[in-house]
Amino acid sequence: MTAPTRFPYGISTNTPIQTLANFGMPDPTEYHTLFDDFNIFTAANWIVTETGAAGTVALTAGNNGLLLITTDALDNDAEWIQSLVGSFLPVAGKKLFFKAKFQASEATQSDIIFGLQIIDTTPLDATDGIYFYKADGAATFDVFVRKNATTGSNTGAAVGTLAADTDITLGFYFDGIETTSFFINDILVKNLSSVAAYLPDAALAMSFGYQNGAAGAETMTVDYVFAAMER
Repeated sequence: MTAPTRFPYGISTNTPIQTLANFGMPDPTEYHTLFDDFNIFTAANWIVTETGAAGTVALTAGNNGLLLITTDALDNDAEWIQSLVGSFLPVAGKKLFFKAKFQASEATQSDIIFGLQIIDTTPLDATDGIYFYKADGAATFDVFVRKNATTGSNTGAAVGTLAADTDITLGFYFDGIETTSFFINDILVKNLSSVAAYLPDAALAMSFGYQNGAAGAETMTVDYVFAAMER
């Protein structure tokens, strides 16, 4: 067994003259970070938009902390979840990261969103965001860097495929210059131009959710969601 590399005096990301130079850990103030591993879920800490009164969003037993989203049983019943406010404003010069892991019970007859979007009760047509979208009738994900739904939307089609009841990770990285790189299962699948014409100019919220594409209650189990941006 290979032993871990040990740094008994710590690791610093500060220069020697900065406040946290001797902290012994990477400076946590350099990034604004939202990470939820779903060991705890308080509905009041999120915006939950439901279509269908019998849908639920709640913790479920399992490894690593899991959030179980269950829809009501009619076509287009949905559960959409967003953080309470938009707190990620993409800007040139600041790197931005996103990653999520989940699985869904239905791969084709469903709409699924994961990423950062403006606060919107109808996320399928959100005007601003950087996100993955799987449309009803297809098992493939499209990716978006969108400043405006009609004049500033840059899209990559069918960059990866969802399989039912199978874990998948989705992620992206905006380099702070002109490109957003999208990853599925930690493999690069698409680069999209993110110049000023496409880069969202509104504060974005953590956004994810599931909508039925046919009658019958379905589920989506979310392991974690993560976003971070340089301050």
